Amino acid sequence: QVQLVESGGGLVQAGGSLRLSCAASGRTFSAYGMGWFRQAPGKEREFVAAISGSGGSTNYADSVKGRLTISRDNAKNTLYLLMDSLKFEDTAVYYCAARPAYNSGRYYFENAYAYWGQGTQVTVSS
Repeated sequence: QVQLVESGGGLVQAGGSLRLSCAASGRTFSAYGMGWFRQAPGKEREFVAAISGSGGSTNYADSVKGRLTISRDNAKNTLYLLMDSLKFEDTAVYYCAARPAYNSGRYYFENAYAYWGQGTQVTVSS
């Protein structure tokens, strides 16, 4: 079992920055690939970014490439999402999720993730 708790969301103006954190507890954090997903009002939840267990491999949705950066600190059992140049359309609830190693190639799919946090709201004002 892995417990995930997101923090760092809030209200920010367009063009601003935020850093989301996801604190993990339970099983060995580095054994899991991690991902960030988001759900905007009235829309399906979508993939944002993913990172391998070691942190050596990352993947991003096209809509966030160059603006959002996923990283992790395995010594602190924490996942991060640095969000720069925020746009109004980045407004959403952001979720972190943990992915077993055997699903490493399926990082884009929600059902590849076994554990989810409760989400943190990010609101970008235009």
